[in-house]
Parts: sequence; structure tokens; C-alpha cells
Amino acid sequence: MEHRKLGKIEVSAIGLGCMGLSQAYGVQDEAASIRTLHRAIDLGVTSFDTAEVYGPYRNEILLGKALKTYRERVVIATKFGFTYSRDRTDFGEITGTDGRPENAKAVAEASLKRLQTDVIDLYYLHRVDPAVPIEDSVGAMADLVTEGKVRMIGLSEVSAETLRRAHAIHPIAALQSEYSLWTRDVETNGVLEVCRELGITFVPFSPLGRGFLTGKVPAAAELEPGDLRHSLPRFQPGHIEANRRLVTVIEEIAAAKGASAAQVALAWVLAQGNDIVPIPGAKRIAHLEQNAAAVDLALTAGECAQLEATFTPENISGGRYPDVFEAMAQK
Repeated sequence: MEHRKLGKIEVSAIGLGCMGLSQAYGVQDEAASIRTLHRAIDLGVTSFDTAEVYGPYRNEILLGKALKTYRERVVIATKFGFTYSRDRTDFGEITGTDGRPENAKAVAEASLKRLQTDVIDLYYLHRVDPAVPIEDSVGAMADLVTEGKVRMIGLSEVSAETLRRAHAIHPIAALQSEYSLWTRDVETNGVLEVCRELGITFVPFSPLGRGFLTGKVPAAAELEPGDLRHSLPRFQPGHIEANRRLVTVIEEIAAAKGASAAQVALAWVLAQGNDIVPIPGAKRIAHLEQNAAAVDLALTAGECAQLEATFTPENISGGRYPDVFEAMAQK
């Protein structure tokens, strides 16, 4: 598989977002998840993304178990910064943010144990805590680098201004934010521009629009109980029908190229620059294999232009999160 830079480390051009293996998208199956993780390694995927809050804890424990024997071959990213119910976590159980230095260090210690590793390759602040200066949060993360417990640090869903302030304290290796054909805010809010100015790798999560851009997601009422998409505005009646019409353009391009809609949507993200390393999720091996093959799919300039003209902010129906959760992301 093609490789790209993640900070100072070479990783596969497509990583694996692991949240869905432990929460958010229906019934969880640990044995199947381990098979998926091992197949990812077989396919050349080297970058795996998790977080304390996924499960909570279960996702890090899963990766610790599945990746331990492959540890020298993989790059593991995890995150801290949310407060949440310890029973189970979806958007309803996330209660706020905690970017305090003591929390940054306590979570890192606990994550190291769950991941069964001596060092976290990339440690993100999951969301900025408005009660804690970003300089304090990043300063504590920098201490972890000095102590050898973390190799690189990153931020998630921050503004361009916050990114500059953080980078002045310690080099930021990666900025993670939602980015796909139907979520293109970073193109206009300065975040992608600042990443490129400062040499920060941009890591898009949900590059397939939480599966919607594959054309295979049913109406929200037909999703499994516990699927987070029940709560997302874009999947609700009145929005989903309008958004589904946009996906037909992806499907038409895919049919002409002998590819899947998922591969076209991912190929578009990859085409936005070699400094972009998307992390689509995949519970099923067939979906994982399909995503990995997108690295080899080339879109023409005309196809990219057609997609971009279709997926304009004016054409997207509904917000990406419920209001409370949307407010946690900086613009």
C-alpha cells in the first residue's frame, strides 16, 4: 500500500478508525473485530485510531489484545479529553470535556496499560476544554513526550487559531477532524491551510460520511438499536432523502470506473493532498478490503470537480451532530 507521512512517521495512506469495533454501529463481536484488525495488517494498514472514550475503554483493550504481537509494525493513536458515563458511551453519554493537565497524564497512563504498550505513538486531545487554556493541555502532553510515554501529539476538531497556539507550545504532528464530500468545513475555516503552513498531517475521520456516502446505509428507522446514526440530523426523515440524491452522483462515477461508491468517496479524500491520511472505519472484512483498494483508484480532475459541485454546503441537508455535541467542536 502507498505510504504517507504522519508527523515524522511513515504510515499507510489509509488507516483504520476503530471506534465502530466497540461501539456506535450496532452489535459488537470481539472475535470478528480481531479478525478485521489482523486482516488490516495483512492488507498493509499500519495506522490504527482509538480513544479512551470508545466503549469506554473496550476499544483500547481490544487493540491491546489484537495488536500486541504486531506492535513494532503498527502506529497506534489514542485520545483523551471527554467526560462520560462509565457504563456505555454514545453521544448521549458524553457529558463534557476535561483538558486538565492531570487528566492528560492520568488517561495516558491508563491507556498505556489497556493498549499493552510502553509508548503511545500519537496522543490526541479529543476536544478542547473551554475551561482550560490550550497551552496547559498541550504542555502536559509535551511532558509525556519528554518522559518517553508518547511519541507525537495531536489535536481533534480545533480551530485554526487554537492549532497555531498549540503548535507554538509543542510541535503538533496531526490534526484530526471530520472531512468528506459532505463535510468540507476545513477547506474554508482555515484549518487545512494552517496544517499545510505548519507541516501538520491532516487526518480525516468519517471520510465516508459515517457510511452514508457508500449508498448502502438504510433509513435511520432501519438501523440497529444503539446505532449512533439514529441521533444524527443528516440521517433523519426530511434530510436523508435530499442527501441520498447527492450520493447518486458518486454511484454514477463509480459505475463508470468499475468501482464502488465507497472507493470513489475515499479516492476523492485521498486526492486532496499527500498530507492527508484518512481513517475510515470498517467492522466487516469485505468493507475493509474495499476501502484499502481505494488507494489505487485515480479520479480525473473532471470527476473531482463534478463531485465538489454536487456536495456544496448549500446542497447538504441537516447538521452533522446534535446541537450539544456540535458545540464541542471549534470552528
